[in-house]
Amino acid sequence: MKNLKKHVFLALFLCLFIPTISISQVNPPPPAMPTQQNKIIVDKIIEAAHYKTYVIDFCLAKINEASAKEGWNEQKAMEITESINYKNFRDAVYNLFVVYDEVELETLLKAYEKDTAYQTQNIMTTSKVLTNNLNIFANDIVKGKYISK
Repeated sequence: MKNLKKHVFLALFLCLFIPTISISQVNPPPPAMPTQQNKIIVDKIIEAAHYKTYVIDFCLAKINEASAKEGWNEQKAMEITESINYKNFRDAVYNLFVVYDEVELETLLKAYEKDTAYQTQNIMTTSKVLTNNLNIFANDIVKGKYISK
């Protein structure tokens, strides 16, 4: 009987404490980001393509749509509009360009600066991943997740 109690106690001990000791999951790695030099070039591409303006206009359209649909008052619409900050979305754009090296980014920058067609139809507006991220970002703004309290 004593051995049975010892075995039960040992089994309980193992069941309770082994999961706390072992690590079953680790945090995912942070998203890949370009080098500091490449970020500078990407910022120039964003400026040449007027993508920051595109993001802000997209968010404003979502806010106006939600405001009309839900009947927001002027104060709420203004508060949500003021919460738009491109810096909250910038990492998603950087992540898009992580696969390009410095030479490729410089080539892209020259293409954006020379040809105005790139300013309306470009890699940022045609990327499904970035478009999906922009939709999520705009919906979060509409929900008020970026309002500073």
